[in-house]
Amino acid sequence: MALTGDQVDLFEAAMPRLKAIAYRLLGSASDAEDAVQDTFLRWQAADVERVEVPAAWLTKVLTNLCLNQLASARARRETYVGQWLPEPLLAGDPMLGPADTAEQRESVSYAVLTLMERLSPNERAVYVLREAFGYPHARIAEILDTTESASQQLFHRAGKRLADGRTRAGADEAAARRIAEEFLAAAAGGQTEPLVQLLTADVVAVGDGGGKVPARTSPFVGALAVARFMRSLFTPNEALRKHLGGPAEIHLTTANEVPAVVVVVGGRVIGVMCLEVTADGIVAFRSQANPDKLERATRQWSASPRGATLVRTI
Repeated sequence: MALTGDQVDLFEAAMPRLKAIAYRLLGSASDAEDAVQDTFLRWQAADVERVEVPAAWLTKVLTNLCLNQLASARARRETYVGQWLPEPLLAGDPMLGPADTAEQRESVSYAVLTLMERLSPNERAVYVLREAFGYPHARIAEILDTTESASQQLFHRAGKRLADGRTRAGADEAAARRIAEEFLAAAAGGQTEPLVQLLTADVVAVGDGGGKVPARTSPFVGALAVARFMRSLFTPNEALRKHLGGPAEIHLTTANEVPAVVVVVGGRVIGVMCLEVTADGIVAFRSQANPDKLERATRQWSASPRGATLVRTI
C-alpha cells in the first residue's frame, strides 16, 4: 500500500527515537538500522488509516522485531569467536538518543550495554523503555502483550541484575576525564607503577576482535596484569606499527557517554577502548577491534568535526 507524504513524514519524524530504542535493545547500530527498516516495511504494508496512535504502533512493532533478533542473537553468540562486546558509538552520534538525565546516559553506557547481555529479552525491553524513554508500565505492558504488574516485576529483576554487576558508583564526568588523561600519560610513560595506581585491584581488560583481528579470548584481570598489558599497547615500537598497518593516532574522546580512546590508522578507526571509571579508579577497559563493528565509527570520524584530543602518534 502506497503511503501518503504525511505518513512518510510521520515515520521519518519517529526514526531518531526508534533507532535509539533499537540500539539499546540490540547493542548493534547495524542491527538497529535493519530493525528500523523492517519497521518501515511493516508500516508501508499496514492499513495506516486505522492506526489510532502511530507512535505507539511503531514502537510496538520495532520492539517485537528486536525481541526476535535478541532471541536469535543468543544462539549466534554461542559460536562467536572470543569475547562479544557491543558496537561503540562516538560522541555526537544521533543513535545515542536522549541524554538529558543520568538514567538516560547510563542506559547507553558501554558498561551497561555489556551487562544487559545478562538480561532476558523481555527484561531488557522493559528496562530500556522505562529507564531511557520514560514509558509508563501500562504502555510497556501493551507493547509486550503482558500485564502492568508483570512489566514492573521485569523492571525490578533487570535493575537488580544490572546493579549486581556494578558494585561501585561511577565517577562524575570531569573526574572520569581527568583519570582517563592520567591513564594515557602513564601508559605513554612506559612505567608500570603509575598505571597500577590508577586502576582498581580487580580491574578487567577485555577485547572483541570477532575473529577478524587478533584479540585475547580471555580477559586480563588484576591491576598489575592490566597495567603491563596497557603499557605494551601504548609504548611506541616498530613491531606494533607493522601490526597496525602504519603509524596510529591515539585520540581521547567520548563514546557511549564514557571516556574512550580511539585509535586511527590512515583515517580509519581500528579500535575504540571504553573506560569504566569509578571513584576508586578505572575498573574496566572494554576494547572494540572487530572491523565489522567499527564501520559506523569510521564514517562518523571522517564526516564530522572531532571533539577529540590527539594524544600522540605511535
